Amino acid sequence: MDYHEAANFCLELRRFPPGRETDATEALLSELGDPHEAVRAIQIAGSNGKGSTARMLESTLREAGLSVGLYTSPHLDDVRERITVDGRKLPKAALIEFAERIQPYVTERAAEGEAPTFFETMTVLALWQFARAGVDVAVLEVGIGGRYDATSVVDPVASAVTSVSLEHTDLLGETVEEIARDKAHVAPADAPIVTGATGSAREAIREVAGEVVTVDEDDADTTVSYGGVRDTDGQVELDGEGFHVETRLPLPGAHQARNAGVAATLARQVADVDEETLGRGLRNAHWPGRFEVMDREPLTVLDGAHNPGGCERVAETLEEFEYDDLHLVVGAMVEKDHEGIAAALPDPAHVVACQADVDRAEDETVVAAAFGSAYPDATVETRSDVAGALEEALDAADPDDAVLVSGSLYTVREARTRWTRAVIPKRIEELDDARETLSGAHVTDAGVWRMRGKGVHRVLKTRVQPRQAQYLKEELLSLGGECAVSGLNNQDEEPLDVVLMATMAQFKRLVGKLEGQPYGLSPLADRLREHLEIGVEPDRRGYPWEDGTAIMGILNVTPDSFHDGGEYDAVEDAVARAEEMVENGVDIVDIGGESTRPGADPVPAEEEIERVVPVIERVTELDVAISIDTRKAPVAEAALAAGADILNDVSGLEDPEMRHLAADYDVPVVVMHSIDTPVDPDREVHYDDVVEDAIDQLKERVLLAEKAGLDRSQILVDPGIGFGKTPAEDFELLGRLEEFRALGCPVLVGHSHKSLFGHIGRDSDERLAPTVAGTALAAEHGADVVRVHDVAENVAARDVVAAAEDPDAAE
Repeated sequence: MDYHEAANFCLELRRFPPGRETDATEALLSELGDPHEAVRAIQIAGSNGKGSTARMLESTLREAGLSVGLYTSPHLDDVRERITVDGRKLPKAALIEFAERIQPYVTERAAEGEAPTFFETMTVLALWQFARAGVDVAVLEVGIGGRYDATSVVDPVASAVTSVSLEHTDLLGETVEEIARDKAHVAPADAPIVTGATGSAREAIREVAGEVVTVDEDDADTTVSYGGVRDTDGQVELDGEGFHVETRLPLPGAHQARNAGVAATLARQVADVDEETLGRGLRNAHWPGRFEVMDREPLTVLDGAHNPGGCERVAETLEEFEYDDLHLVVGAMVEKDHEGIAAALPDPAHVVACQADVDRAEDETVVAAAFGSAYPDATVETRSDVAGALEEALDAADPDDAVLVSGSLYTVREARTRWTRAVIPKRIEELDDARETLSGAHVTDAGVWRMRGKGVHRVLKTRVQPRQAQYLKEELLSLGGECAVSGLNNQDEEPLDVVLMATMAQFKRLVGKLEGQPYGLSPLADRLREHLEIGVEPDRRGYPWEDGTAIMGILNVTPDSFHDGGEYDAVEDAVARAEEMVENGVDIVDIGGESTRPGADPVPAEEEIERVVPVIERVTELDVAISIDTRKAPVAEAALAAGADILNDVSGLEDPEMRHLAADYDVPVVVMHSIDTPVDPDREVHYDDVVEDAIDQLKERVLLAEKAGLDRSQILVDPGIGFGKTPAEDFELLGRLEEFRALGCPVLVGHSHKSLFGHIGRDSDERLAPTVAGTALAAEHGADVVRVHDVAENVAARDVVAAAEDPDAAE
């Protein structure tokens, strides 16, 4: 079974209506050997806020060192996002294995009229994967209610009800109290249930659950104080039994502060979590599409609120920001309360109603009518596509205005591609390369056979909405090119992979034809133009990598680094080494005071500062850019104050303050892909495609840095060779380096003397020559920066590649 067949099999289960029992879920689990019995689970129910709370709890427990599974719904871009282990979404291989395993059983049950639903099947998949991964704890977001929800097959060790409002009255009851009682059935047998519900809803929960731990602004077991917005974060203070935390949340709003209180209380119930860990975990709890501030001039916010209660919270939070006029981009699903949503959102000066590319999306004219009735003084327009509606709103907005996209997560998903769409360049030199690229986009076997011979010029892979895919295919065919589309069907819930194959001239004509077209094709044209460098001037800031591959020399002032530990830990020795590098033509000196080799012990920030700052202060006298290699914001700040020019963070912005620090100092930051820092040598990591998986995971980290205020020309991405990959995967990264251009950022490579060269039979003392060869390969594949120990030899390799590409420019 291929991936598209496995995904289609699961997605097609949406045709079965939900039931009011857990029998189908229990039966499917039994077929698989009851994997849920091995999982310590936490259930989070609620009318609003359960997804955000689940994410905060997961982040906090991971910060405490636990392996954590997270199950949420719906997804933004990819169905596999619903199931993550330690922040990594479900591998394609796991979905294939699961679908192959259950297909005969599900087919038999469907014939009897008892097939599991899509949500039930996803719940079983999550529990099956969590058991296989051996997670320490699994956080489960409840779907509907609590009593009969598929997630209620578990016996939870802890549970929560975040809030209660009127919802799903046909299933849960006609009053808030009835709905609260239904949700309260997630209560654990041996622990109190945690709730942010108030009033009669709280009392109804107590009737069912017995012992309750309350979270509220006052008169509660855990009290919450919300201090408003600082920058774009919410300030929160929590007081609970045995803990006091003051921190900032990337999810602003008083309601998110209450959710943080619920998450913190749950975390303390199930693990030994100290106050510092609580604060840091909450600070790192990013949740795409939930009051996500994407830009500041104008203030641009994405929030997937889809009911009146959620929209009221959005309005309350938006009131904390200063802006002039509000431009609202809104699209909703047919079954939603359009008039209630319109009344709950803040008063707009301008509304652009639109229709997401999903079957259940309401017609834009219907949405416009609801908002026109609610706001007769507003300018109300319609667009058939989300991307075009967003473009209209942004064009109309002044820098001091605000643009809010809301009404549905599907609407937010399409709008978010403006910032997240990756266009991956593919190197196609022979038919096997074309076949592999097409198969990787889940094109059917017949499609691969028919189109593999056409992928011989420029080949780009990206993800688009279904109607965008159809338009691209028609246009490229008319120009003599080709567009291969994923074989996934029933995809009204997520975008499709496409592979665009054309000559440069055909691409130039294509982007011209896409200009001004609906369905979000005009923004796509801009992204294609950027990646193909069609009429686009690069943003030049005077960085060393702007005129070709820069060489970054490694200067470890540590006693235990893997290659040169102890050689330069004295200041005079370190300065002499830097001087030697400069003489040999280095462009950047990268100074590090903590080893990140596998199994290395962490170094306290104070000790790391004592190691690096004296060296930086001396090296600033040389004519060279200085980088600080650290994963701690206090160390980075001390280094920048001492004269460093670049932040090199091998943890991928694990410290939540690092991105803000880089933005405050307006300096470049290196964001590396790594599973653990330092690497845990005993952890096995599975990649479906190590390059595309790394790009996918780096995409959100890059976006965090961009939202902090950095330009993508200042955000360098590092594939993380040697960090959580096998030697074969490391070579795959090195050989496909140009694909990281999909992120729109400069690319840094660090391969010097690493263990991947053992894959070709080179011991640790025989790795200079392969390092030099790797540098030449990286430069040929478009690396902007190469990080090495041996400067002279690698500068020569870089210069040879540059001369071969442009002989006339060589000295």
